[in-house]
Amino acid sequence: MSEPAGFPSFAEAVRVWFRVGCLSFGGPAGQIALMHREVVDERCWVSDARFLHALNFCTLLPGPEATQLATYLGWLLHGVKGGVAAGLLFVLPGAAVMLALSAIYAAFGEVPLVAGLFYGLKCAVLVLVIEALLRVARRALKGRVPWAVAGLAFAALFLLKLPFPAVVLAAGLAGYVVPAAFAGGGHGAAKAGPPALLDALLAAEPDRIARLTGAARRAGLLALVLWVWPVVMLLGMPVWGDIAWFFSKMAVVTFGGAYAVLAYVAQEAVENYRWLSAGQMLAGLGLAETTPGPLILVLHCRRLHGGPCPGRLLGRHARGAADPVGHLRALLRLDLPRRALCRAAARCAAAEGALAGVTAAVVGVIANLAVWFGLRVLFGAMWEVPIGPARLEVPILASIDPVAVLLAMLAAVSLFRMRMGVVKTLGIAAAAGLVLRTAFGWLLG
Repeated sequence: MSEPAGFPSFAEAVRVWFRVGCLSFGGPAGQIALMHREVVDERCWVSDARFLHALNFCTLLPGPEATQLATYLGWLLHGVKGGVAAGLLFVLPGAAVMLALSAIYAAFGEVPLVAGLFYGLKCAVLVLVIEALLRVARRALKGRVPWAVAGLAFAALFLLKLPFPAVVLAAGLAGYVVPAAFAGGGHGAAKAGPPALLDALLAAEPDRIARLTGAARRAGLLALVLWVWPVVMLLGMPVWGDIAWFFSKMAVVTFGGAYAVLAYVAQEAVENYRWLSAGQMLAGLGLAETTPGPLILVLHCRRLHGGPCPGRLLGRHARGAADPVGHLRALLRLDLPRRALCRAAARCAAAEGALAGVTAAVVGVIANLAVWFGLRVLFGAMWEVPIGPARLEVPILASIDPVAVLLAMLAAVSLFRMRMGVVKTLGIAAAAGLVLRTAFGWLLG
């Protein structure tokens, strides 16, 4: 049957997805808000109810929900080619920018000018993580049980050092078994609005989704093959096998959105593998916050001899020329399994209870990330206090960094009080970091 008048052509959709990919600054919240404005408010391609349903569905999948959402909406509009175009165009502009910025950091990171800028960025990122924690908590914690789940998730990660996937999956199972205890969690209710073009098309073609599903499953299986066979071939190889296994494992167990992914990476790449320092992780996250595309692009950037990103060891034995190839391989190890799951599961209904349980646990996950980052940004040294099976990290007060405290307070005022937005807050913190770091360095001789 013919499409309704005004329904977007594939070429028109490609232009819109490219625009979204180039302008999607500000982390998951800003990216989802931009996508909503483009496809719901301004063009009325998708209804608000369907947009929220898709968001809830994508939140249940591992990986960043904003990228999942773009892929899913592109598939609903134009089938497999629409999903591929939407997902790739959402990621590639930011990936290119991140590669360039990572190279700059690699080449000039020790120069006082660049070091000062990144010093301010790291302090601002701490405030952004706290803002994400408050935002998700307001949405997800409706009642005593979700609060308890969030607290238990935080304790399990921060005190007991339990594996991240086990914590989130246990919360999802609890929500699936007793969904009534988590009623009210999730992403909220839809607004009433004009009829959307996609809804009109689905009303005229009730079998459309069924017809699209077969191709989606085939594409998912192809993505699965493209993901698995290089991992199998690289297993056992020094560095390359470890990186391939780490990124692939992360891609399928990181439920709960972009900040949950970052919490897992911080725990594994910094504490367990010791591939990079907490400061380098924060610098990479600051870069990702200032560039378009999904926040986990911090995981794609890398450098030949160390740098701010978890993928930095990819090229350490690659003799320099493979530097962009290492970047692309990290991107594919993260991206292909997520697309395989998104397409293969495109018709599965989201289990609302499991979603609410996972979202409640993610509050604890982000709280763990905020405390973990905060201790390392604001203090220079810590000591561990054993409490039974738990280990409590306590900062040494004499090691506090007053400049970092000032910069974090400045970022908090800019974001919470003056509501300047993510990009402006990061810019102010970076400039202030340069001035204060330079001034204090001069005063200290």
